[in-house]
Amino acid sequence: MKYKILIAGALAALSYSASSTAATESPTYVSDWWHQSVNVVGSYHTRFGPQFNNDVYLEYEAFAKKDWFDFYGYIDATNFFGVGNSNANGIFDHGSPLFMEIEPRFSIDKLTNTDLSFGPFKEWYFANNYIYDMGHNSANRQNTWYMGLGTDIDTHSDIGLSLNVYAKYQWENYGAANENSWDGYRFKVKYFVPITTLWGGNLGYVGFTNFDWGSDLRDETGPSRTSNSIASSHILSLGYDHWHYSLVARYFHNGGQWADGQELNFGNGQFEVKSTGWGYYLVVGYNF
Repeated sequence: MKYKILIAGALAALSYSASSTAATESPTYVSDWWHQSVNVVGSYHTRFGPQFNNDVYLEYEAFAKKDWFDFYGYIDATNFFGVGNSNANGIFDHGSPLFMEIEPRFSIDKLTNTDLSFGPFKEWYFANNYIYDMGHNSANRQNTWYMGLGTDIDTHSDIGLSLNVYAKYQWENYGAANENSWDGYRFKVKYFVPITTLWGGNLGYVGFTNFDWGSDLRDETGPSRTSNSIASSHILSLGYDHWHYSLVARYFHNGGQWADGQELNFGNGQFEVKSTGWGYYLVVGYNF
């Protein structure tokens, strides 16, 4: 099975904004609005499944904000470098060829030419979060669509804050019992805090937390699965015109809706599920 991660929502923005504070000449990119990078990501003890996953993989990442369109997304070539544990089979060793996650949001305010702001809520969006794992068969494939309402919060500071709440439609889910059904909800909060300039770049903190609840998976499957989960990422990023470097710590509570502490056996011996705890990432990327 493959269980991957959204490394950051505003991560690459640190790099593209570096030119305004840390460079004397404007850098050149392929597009002035579709911001993109290629990253090498190393992961350690991620807990989206019932077993730890360690991997080093190649990633294409993009973000954009133009008029009514707001976007973040990435595509991973899993286990691209052949470095990982037995749970990290990927593109070259009969595992998942690609893993993709995109988060397009469409401004309701701009599309309707209506100012819907009030109080701290600056703008409203039709928000989406789509996840696809191209596993080599149905037991190794995920296809999930979260859809709902999003907003940006006016913090009256340089701190960025956005909120999204979704309903989830679950197509494929690695053969789980909740496939092809509406199954649960997600609340996502994203936050970005610029810290300082450092070594000629911009240092910042990026965070996002997913709260999942209301799933029927435990009722349909039993005590090995849960109806809720939490994944909370905390990213320290140093961005330059073309390069960015990040350290990521991510906390999982019942990661992937696997119940922490349960005993399972997938045919290779009994093991204890460790789906609650910390996982870590190291990211090096080039913006082009």
